[in-house]
This record gives sequence, structure tokens and C-alpha cells, in this order.
Amino acid sequence: MQVHVRGRFAPSPTGPLHPGSLLAALGSWLFARHAGGEWWLRIEDVDRIREVAGAADDQLATLAAFGFAHDGPVERQSNRDALYAAALDRLIAAGHAFECHCSRNVLEAQGGIHRACVPGLQRPDPAIRLRVPDGCSIDFIDAIHGPKSQRVDRDVGDFVLKRSDGCWAYQLAVVVDDAAQGITAVVRGADLLDSSARQILLQRLLGYPTPDYAHLPLLVDRLGHKLSKSSAAHPIDRGDPLPALRDAWRQLGQQEFAATPHATSHEWLHDAVERFVPSRVPRGPLSLNLEQS
Repeated sequence: MQVHVRGRFAPSPTGPLHPGSLLAALGSWLFARHAGGEWWLRIEDVDRIREVAGAADDQLATLAAFGFAHDGPVERQSNRDALYAAALDRLIAAGHAFECHCSRNVLEAQGGIHRACVPGLQRPDPAIRLRVPDGCSIDFIDAIHGPKSQRVDRDVGDFVLKRSDGCWAYQLAVVVDDAAQGITAVVRGADLLDSSARQILLQRLLGYPTPDYAHLPLLVDRLGHKLSKSSAAHPIDRGDPLPALRDAWRQLGQQEFAATPHATSHEWLHDAVERFVPSRVPRGPLSLNLEQS
């Protein structure tokens, strides 16, 4: 039986969308629409500390100006505390999660990998961690990077589900969100490839289905820094979307095509879906000359 594809784009509202954001948006759109599926939007504002006021609405306005029509409601993680709390309670009740009173300094002294709490430590604001089983190995196939494997206990350790400052950790929130929204295809930047094994482990423990994964090439500056972390990253111009869309199309390894004269961004995206070849997407990273963007 053929499974209906539902993809998503989930930006964090830490600033305006830039060329790296557009590459992720276009890539996720193309993978979903090319398969005849849906494309949903989610604002990942689980980290209230890093959120920039007004950024989410600005991002949504930019996506609309670029012609990205979405399916379903736009969800915001800031409205979903009850869902995360219910999932965390299930993990604690099953013995899969525990309070951790270890400080950052203690963790650094252990090499940055948590495998056991230091006895006797007490903090008023403990974090909640997942108890990763010894020998835990997660294998999966990424549509772009091929077979991947990670020893979660050795390479990551007991990872945080709820931070000591009260914020939900990304790993838990994204797993709960994808399951609740019925996401079947996660297409995102390659900087999150390393997170996939942790998320698959959580999906298994919570009884959620595991979506297909595809991790797109990252745009980096001349020093190799991810564009979102570069001070030289410039917002994309939503008043003139076609040049930026064509740039992102080329960065996804696709062959250029002649659009209909005076085509709108909606029309260009329709044509792009018909011409998209997933196997042409490179692994990256891709260097962007920011001074010319």
C-alpha cells in the first residue's frame, strides 16, 4: 500500500530567512510535492531564549511571497507544552528518563558524554535526560547520504529532554511534533543529520512511526561556517523571489530550465516540481560567495 507523503519545513524564529533557509524550504517543498504529497509549516520556537520578536511572522510572510503554499495549520511549538509533557511523563513512567543534577562543568569533566550522574549532587533545577541503553546502535538510510549508523550511548550519551531552564529540548519536541502532525518525510539541513539517531530512538521508545529522512547540503561562508551562524548572512528579498529561487534550485544540483516569460513564483515552483530529480541533490556543503549575494 502506498503511503501518502507529508513533508514539512520548520524554521526557528531567530531572524529573517536567508539563502540557507530558502534552500531548506525549497528542498523540503520539492521532495514533498514531487511525490504528490503535502507540505506543512511549523514554527520551532521551543527555545524561547533565542527567539526574536516578530521573526516568525516575518518568515511566514516571506514564504508566502515566494509562493510556498502550505497544507494544514501552521503549528507553533510554544503552544504545545501539554503534548511534550505527556510524552515526557510516559518516558519517566517507563524508566526511560530521569532527573539529572549534573552541572555543565561536571559534564565537561566526563568528556561531554553523560553516562552516569555524579552521586550526591543536588540542583533546584535539574534537567531531564533520556536513559540511553548500553550498546544502543541506530541504523537508518538517508535519501541523500545513504546508510548511516550511530552508537548513541558512546557518541551522544544520555541526552537532554527538558533543559534545566525549563525549556523543552529540540530532540523531544521535534519527535512529538512530527508524530502528532503525521509527518512521513523529514527533509532538512545536513547539520541535523547527527540528530536523527537520537530522534529515531525516541520514536521507538514512544511507539511513534519513523519518517523517511533526507538531509540537504548546507550553505556555508568562506570560512566553512553554516550560513545561519555567519554574521555575513543576508535576508532574502521577498520583493524579487525568482532570482533567489533559481539560485537555490542550482544549489540543489538541478538543471536550469527556461521559465515562462513573466512567470510568477507560484508558476515557477509548479514547473520546478515537474523537473525535480531527487538523485541530483548533492551532499555538500556548498560555499556561497556572500559578498555577491
